[in-house]
Amino acid sequence: MSADNPPAHHLPRGFRNPAGSPPKTRHLTTVLRFLWRTRHVDRSPVAPEGFVLSKSATVQGLKAHARRDSVTWLGHASFLIKLGGQTVLTDPFLSDYASPVDGVGPRRFTPPALRAHELPPVDVLLLSHNHYDHLDTRALTALRDKSSLRAIVPLGLATTLHDLGFIDVVEVDWRHELGVGRESNAPLRIVAEPVVHFSGRGLFDLNRTLWCGFVLEGNGKRLFFGGDSAFGPVFSEIGQRHAPIDLAMLGIGAYEPRDLFRTSHATPEEAVEMARALGARRVLGMHYGAIVLSAEPPFEPPERFRAAARAGGYVDDDIWLPRIGETRAL
Repeated sequence: MSADNPPAHHLPRGFRNPAGSPPKTRHLTTVLRFLWRTRHVDRSPVAPEGFVLSKSATVQGLKAHARRDSVTWLGHASFLIKLGGQTVLTDPFLSDYASPVDGVGPRRFTPPALRAHELPPVDVLLLSHNHYDHLDTRALTALRDKSSLRAIVPLGLATTLHDLGFIDVVEVDWRHELGVGRESNAPLRIVAEPVVHFSGRGLFDLNRTLWCGFVLEGNGKRLFFGGDSAFGPVFSEIGQRHAPIDLAMLGIGAYEPRDLFRTSHATPEEAVEMARALGARRVLGMHYGAIVLSAEPPFEPPERFRAAARAGGYVDDDIWLPRIGETRAL
């Protein structure tokens, strides 16, 4: 597309969701009603026993799968993915607060599996968008591989990454494809795909940078990392381009009240619809169990997700709800 004929999701001062996405209905009264309804919500709930593995168990799991393609849940939307000979880190929210300043804003009630400085060597960093619980500047600053890894980010975020000390930064638009690896025929293929969300870190930068999900393909396997997204027809379009997907990692939390979140976050049932539209053989629920962002009970999402996935035709072995720190072979 030329500058005179930009893609439909490009606007003069930012971006918008793909065609067919739920229309934005957020108004000040909706936000104020949400704040009033959630004023007494427990921000530090108790996680179920065993939900978070010990740090030593996390490290042991990584070592046990060192030579295998695998996925490790670090918590929220943060994963270590070993695929195609590369170690990929997604949306590393690994600090205590999802805010610009410690002590303000949503605070973790469960720890990440590992802190940024404790991670094994990382080859590729994927960022889906710039919200504080996905683009965590404190964690990114603490990463040990900033000068050597490749950071793949949506349009508008390269300057932020360069300012944090990253050298190799690639900005991607929707459907941008690239290969990662040292060989001429890169062993890992990554495609940025549209999702239904928004961006912004302050009062005056709404949708100035892009948001996306990612398809990862290597060693004969294909994964989808959804970042944050509401449900929309775009998932059928992604499925038409990439199905079958071996594992779809989809957000299942932060969905109530619906009048506020239906344009940005899926319910557990909608996440299963996404997976089916993607042609996913296995489904993994994420984006819950770390911070309180919404009004639903904090551990309702996995129960609803499991029930919806069973009703949608998935058997239990193909419904992944890992513990924080758990590694599973692909």
